Amino acid sequence: MSADRVDPTVSRRRVLGSAAVLAGAAAGAAELLTHRNAEAAPASIAASPPAGFVPMAAPGRIVKVSKSDVMMPNGLFPKEEAARTMLERAMTELTGETDLAKAFARFVHKDDKVAIKMNGIAGQTGGTMATNKELILPIVAGVIAAGVPASNIVVYEQYTSFFNGTRVSAKNLPAGVVTAVHGNKDATMPEIRVLNIPTKFVRQLTEATAVINVALIKDHSICGYTGCLKNITHGSSINPHDFHQHNASPQIAALYSQDVVKSRVRLHITDGFKLIYDGGPLDKNPDRRVGHGSVYVTTDPVAMDTIGWNEVEKWRADKKLPTLAKAGREPSYIRIAGELGLGVADKEQIRMREVTL
Repeated sequence: MSADRVDPTVSRRRVLGSAAVLAGAAAGAAELLTHRNAEAAPASIAASPPAGFVPMAAPGRIVKVSKSDVMMPNGLFPKEEAARTMLERAMTELTGETDLAKAFARFVHKDDKVAIKMNGIAGQTGGTMATNKELILPIVAGVIAAGVPASNIVVYEQYTSFFNGTRVSAKNLPAGVVTAVHGNKDATMPEIRVLNIPTKFVRQLTEATAVINVALIKDHSICGYTGCLKNITHGSSINPHDFHQHNASPQIAALYSQDVVKSRVRLHITDGFKLIYDGGPLDKNPDRRVGHGSVYVTTDPVAMDTIGWNEVEKWRADKKLPTLAKAGREPSYIRIAGELGLGVADKEQIRMREVTL
C-alpha cells in the first residue's frame, strides 16, 4: 500500500471546518474551532539534527512484532528477555539494520540530546497499564549503544506517581541517565498560542534535540483514544487541561503540528503488551484490560494511532460495546492530524509489517 501523505499546506480553514463537522455542535465549541490564529513556535525553538545527520523517516510504515508467551506468569508485565527481543526485531525490521545499536543509530546521533517520554498515568496507585520498564530499559540501552552518552539522555513523565507507575528508576537505569518529572510547570520556552490558547512545552522536550515517544494503546474517556499523539501533546505541555474541550479535537492535532514538537520527535515505540478498550485512560477496570502481546515501531504517529484506534474498536465490537463514535467520543483529531500532514490516517494507505516470534 502507498504511504502518500496529505499536502501539509492544507488550509487552516479546511482543517478547522472539518473538525467542526466531525466533532459536532457542542456548546462553546464553535468559538474554539473558528479561531484562525494558532501560532507556530518561533523558528529558534525548532530543533535541527546534528550537522550531516539525517534521521530516518518512513511515513505510513509500521512494524508490529508479536509473541504469544511474552507475559510473566501473573499476566501483568512482560518478560525482560522477550521484550528486548521483540524490540530488537521490530527496530531491525523497520530500519533494515542488523542489530539494535545500528537500528537506533538511524534515529539518534552521538551528539544528540535524547528525551524519552514514557506514559505511566495508568500505572499509578496499583494500576498496571503503564509503559513497562522491560521495554524502556532496552530502549535506553539501544540509544547508548548508538553512541549517545548516558548523561545526554533524559527519561521523563508528568508526575512522580506516573513515573513510578512505569517501574523505571535511577536504580535500574544505566549510570548517568537523567530522570525527570515536570509537573506541568517546568518550561523555559517563550509562550506560544495554539488555537488562541497560551501554552508552553516543557523543558525536557525543548532541551532535547531528539525525542523517542513510548506510548500505549488505550481508550480515553474524553478524546476516545490515547496513543502516540496525545502522549506528547498532553504529556509534555504546561496546561493540558486547557486542551480537552470538544473531545480534545482538533487540539491534539494542532498541538502536535507545532514546529517545537515536529522538529524533535523522531521515533514512536508502542508498548502493546496489553491494551485498554474501555474505561481508560486509567486502569480502574481490569476486566476492560486485555493482553495484546505486541511491540510496534514507526516514525508516523498518525498511522500508529489509526492502527491503535482500530484495535480498540475491534475489542469494543467483540465485547458488544458501541463504537467510539456512537459513544460520543470518536478520536477525530487523528484524521485531522492526517489532514495537517503529520502522518497517514487512511488505513488503506498504511503499510504494516507483522512479525510473529
